[in-house]
Amino acid sequence: MNDELEQIAKDVVDASMKLHIALGPGLLESVYTIILQKKLAERGYRVEREVAIPVEYEGVKFEIGFRADLILNGCFIVELKSVERLAPVHAKQLLTYLKLTGFRLGLLINFGEALLKDGIKRIAN
Repeated sequence: MNDELEQIAKDVVDASMKLHIALGPGLLESVYTIILQKKLAERGYRVEREVAIPVEYEGVKFEIGFRADLILNGCFIVELKSVERLAPVHAKQLLTYLKLTGFRLGLLINFGEALLKDGIKRIAN
């Protein structure tokens, strides 16, 4: 992975940890998403929220295949959850998002965990 992706991943984890310590688990995913977007923008990242990503299959194009929670600098996806436990499908979903966009790295972060470190998964394409 290149240095930019590694730095983004480090900053996302750091900002997420600080947010989780301040607010704790159990809030709606949208609350964490909006605050994390603001905190990462303050660190100098270009952060887009709820970005529609089209899907094309055998000549049929779907304008909204999915919505990425956060995309940083046009190259990194952050998928947020606020659930009791991550399911295997959540990691598969992020991997599919990475494949569709051609991005190489993303983070799946579950703010529902008592300890956030238990809810962070690094997914590479």
